Amino acid sequence: MKNTTQLSSLALATALVASGWTAPAFAQEGVNDADPAAAIVVIGTRRTDRTVADSTVPIDVISGDALQNSGTTETNKLLNQLVPSFNFPQPSLTDGTDSLRPATLRGLSPDQVLVLVNGKRRHQSSLINLNGSVGRGSTAVDMNTIPPLAIERIEVLRDGASSLYGSDAIAGVINIQLKRSVGGKAQISFGKYITQMDGVDQVDTVDPTLTSPTFAIGTNGFYSVSGGDNPVISYTGKDRKRNDGDTYTMATNIGLPVGDNGYLNFTAEYKDRSPTNRSGPDIRRNYFAAGDPRETTIDRYWHRYGDGESKDMNFFVNAGVDLSEAVEFYTFGSYGVRDGNGAGFYRRSLDIRNQDWSASTTSFIPIYADGFLPLIESQIVDISAAAGIRGDLGAWNYDLSLVYGSNRLDYGVSNSVNTSLGGANSLRKFNAGGLRSGQTSLNLDVQRELDIGIGKSVSFAFGGEWRNENYKIVPGEEQSWINGPFSTAPYGAAGGSQVFPGFRPSNATDVSRDSFAGYVELDSDITDSFTLQLAGRYEHFSDFGDTVNGKAAARFEPISGLAFRGSISTGFRAPSLAQQSFQTTSTNNVGGQLIEIGTFPVTSAVAIALGAQPLKPEKSVNIGGGVSFTMIDGLSITADYYNIKINDRITLTENLQGADIVSTLTAAGITGVSSARFFINGIDTRTQGLDIVASYRLPDFGAGTVRLSAGFNLNDTKITDRRTFSGFTAQRLFARQESYRLTEGQPKDKLNVSLDWDYDKVGLTLRTNRYGKVFLPSSYSTSANNNNIDLAPGEVPGDIFLSPKWVTDMELRIKPIESVQIAVGANNIFDVYPDRLPFGTVDGVNYGLNNSFLPYSSQSPFGFSGRFVYGRVSIDF
Repeated sequence: MKNTTQLSSLALATALVASGWTAPAFAQEGVNDADPAAAIVVIGTRRTDRTVADSTVPIDVISGDALQNSGTTETNKLLNQLVPSFNFPQPSLTDGTDSLRPATLRGLSPDQVLVLVNGKRRHQSSLINLNGSVGRGSTAVDMNTIPPLAIERIEVLRDGASSLYGSDAIAGVINIQLKRSVGGKAQISFGKYITQMDGVDQVDTVDPTLTSPTFAIGTNGFYSVSGGDNPVISYTGKDRKRNDGDTYTMATNIGLPVGDNGYLNFTAEYKDRSPTNRSGPDIRRNYFAAGDPRETTIDRYWHRYGDGESKDMNFFVNAGVDLSEAVEFYTFGSYGVRDGNGAGFYRRSLDIRNQDWSASTTSFIPIYADGFLPLIESQIVDISAAAGIRGDLGAWNYDLSLVYGSNRLDYGVSNSVNTSLGGANSLRKFNAGGLRSGQTSLNLDVQRELDIGIGKSVSFAFGGEWRNENYKIVPGEEQSWINGPFSTAPYGAAGGSQVFPGFRPSNATDVSRDSFAGYVELDSDITDSFTLQLAGRYEHFSDFGDTVNGKAAARFEPISGLAFRGSISTGFRAPSLAQQSFQTTSTNNVGGQLIEIGTFPVTSAVAIALGAQPLKPEKSVNIGGGVSFTMIDGLSITADYYNIKINDRITLTENLQGADIVSTLTAAGITGVSSARFFINGIDTRTQGLDIVASYRLPDFGAGTVRLSAGFNLNDTKITDRRTFSGFTAQRLFARQESYRLTEGQPKDKLNVSLDWDYDKVGLTLRTNRYGKVFLPSSYSTSANNNNIDLAPGEVPGDIFLSPKWVTDMELRIKPIESVQIAVGANNIFDVYPDRLPFGTVDGVNYGLNNSFLPYSSQSPFGFSGRFVYGRVSIDF
């Protein structure tokens, strides 16, 4: 059945593309629904009259309507459906990243795309992604705090723009324009996953006849549980079915006039998402004793692999009023809170991490009789406030603004234990500390039209920015990080709360920096057919110095409706304060000694002794060129090539450990540390690709309005150079698995195709996305060369390729009365899953048993949750 439906999706997409009806649904709301290319944009230039069609660089505009016609209410998921160069994997078992998932543009890092709200820089989150997910080592903007109902439209600039906006704008810029209209809308939606897990069997019987493991002191001098048999399990032959992930969303948007010349637009959203579980059966034994009858009755799907539990409240306000004919005061802001709950690995009953040393030091006694699933409970509080005045001063337009934003992440751990304290003495719930980040920006932008006798029109703009950033790490309570009496030999219990040891007092951090910038920009229509844009920016950071960047872009339209455009620019991304200052440590017992293992800031004595240098900004050169075709009424097609060279990309080293590490640190007077990692300017990369975006509005044929659209992205990233220092090889600093996660861990091609039909009181949206192949490098012990960076994909036993997949969404809408709309639909209507991962020994490769209960890769570009069915009611007032 699944193969048939996937072929149906392919046939539909092929037919639409072959007919010339191509690209993502970019109809405009409040701009020009009949001609999206006529939309006035506020990114990519300081001009006030530049349209999408006239832009010298590629810009996509996504309407608020397109965001509404979907079952998801997460902004990142919506962009993943609508923008071909946007990628939003949904990892699980990645600590705080489960609650704050990063997204990417053009295959680059999440922190290499700049996010604006109403044209003003949005603050980043405090979370730095350190675990095995796309975007490892980066911080990102949490766009899921922005309710879709608050959005008038989203502008996506697919070109380097550091000379215009400063740091982070290497891959491009996403500008979210908030609603300012008068009126109101309220909506409530409910959806859940109704799915059948592809390739994951239901357990039928379990044979508990087992040989017991041993509980004794091993050759390393510590107690361990070893040996014993796993149960023999038979299956029903039927795929596992799941009905979970119930999601309720209630939102309202209200727009009010303020006097004769003002507006106040307010949005409130509440979202309640239950967790999903896509774990397979854990086929390992759970209990210590041979023949324990509980092996036959326990639910072997005890892991929780999928979306975590989440409760979100988000509020947005956007307001403005004319103080005079020439001056407008405006303000906007947001408040959001998210209570998240994500699971770690299940600790089986016989796991040494479940041993109750306070009950016995010579026999195995579990703390949790059936084992336990530790949970990470996160609370995220996100706040932003902006205010400014803009207007005219003679021939000059000006905009003076002040923006503040902060993100706070507090970690809690529940259903856990600090084994090193003993079961009788440890808490089961912990406050593990938290992260804080803040940003304050003061901007002045000035622009005017010049008449200098050259060109049809010349826009001259200049301005400046002061920005302050701060970053903090707050320690957790003592039991969340302390090493108890059972951390020493012969017990060897790890200290701290299991699944997420708390931040220690020694990890406490409070750092800040300032930056000052000035820019100048010329944007001129030299003739009716030729446009030239030039820009330059100087920026000074208090922690690493100066950077200067420039841009030149041009557009030539020799025939009306056929235009060629190109750009070249330099860019940069300042190392985040988190990358410079994040630190966390844990303690393991090695050879009877407590050894510190951790992530250290580059300024620490440990990192310096191992050769770390102060981080420099990443520097880029962006080259782009393309063509725009609008010669047929209702049809717009653009094709753009890009080439992005980035030097000094910031990466997190591998865990550096071994006798030479200990020797080097000892020579520097540092003892008790056996393993360390830190951030370095580790690699250079080149990313190149092609974006093709088109839309077609069919002529009126008496059966409503039909819009066909599609987009295609082809993307390739290569590592062109690697850094070495202090005797470390390039492979040791940034090994094969992380190298290929960066270059091959996202699809090299992606296709969006959609159809929107509206007729009287009925509407239909149909979207399908094809996600290209993803490579997962081997990480298994039988692969002797699994860290050899010189071996290409497929050359190491255990390398895995996730095959391309089609994912199709459909929604049907009806208006029983003018002010009420009812919608029903399904995301991933054909219930498509990524390829099931192998486990056990397959073709001579021992993949281990973890994939038995973690059946799908977290790097799947469309997640691994299956079919989501939903309904929505909207009321306009």
